[in-house]
Amino acid sequence: MVVAEKLYTPEEFWEIAQLPENELRRLELDEGEIVEMASSKQENTVIASRVGYFFNAFVIPNDLGFVSGPDGGYKLGEKTVRQPDVAFISKARHAKLKGTVFPVAPDLAVEVVSKNEDVLKKVNEYIRAGTRLVWAIYPDEKMVYVFHPAGAGELRMQSFGVQDTLDGGEVLPEFALKVSDIFPIVLY
Repeated sequence: MVVAEKLYTPEEFWEIAQLPENELRRLELDEGEIVEMASSKQENTVIASRVGYFFNAFVIPNDLGFVSGPDGGYKLGEKTVRQPDVAFISKARHAKLKGTVFPVAPDLAVEVVSKNEDVLKKVNEYIRAGTRLVWAIYPDEKMVYVFHPAGAGELRMQSFGVQDTLDGGEVLPEFALKVSDIFPIVLY
């Protein structure tokens, strides 16, 4: 006899994720199932922090909204909560910081991609939920793939190398970031 696992709501998930025994675990809710994400490599977490730094240096002085880190959960559907490595959500879409999980998708999500991670699944989930820009950063290749909706449920993707400059598109107009500034110079 096969016993089906319980499917969780975002609220139930967040209660479980906040338990002391889960303090050091990275959990996400994937279509009602709680999944544990692999621990980040040192390089990945440094890259995410660098991106967050540059976002904050632009967002805060312009009073545009909020930048969250890897423990900021975003509800992407009735049974899905993702925790992007870095995200931006505008004050127009979420004016007050209240509660645990953001009730809507971020405007811009950043995933620093680990080996064996199905980032395209996440990209599609973000876009379907209303995210307008997703950056997928590949540390080993020193590449950034930028995704945004192209209409009729399709995605447009552009790739950027260390010689290129990213921009915030319609989400963060006038924001620019050299890809080379994302990656640490010295890696151990």
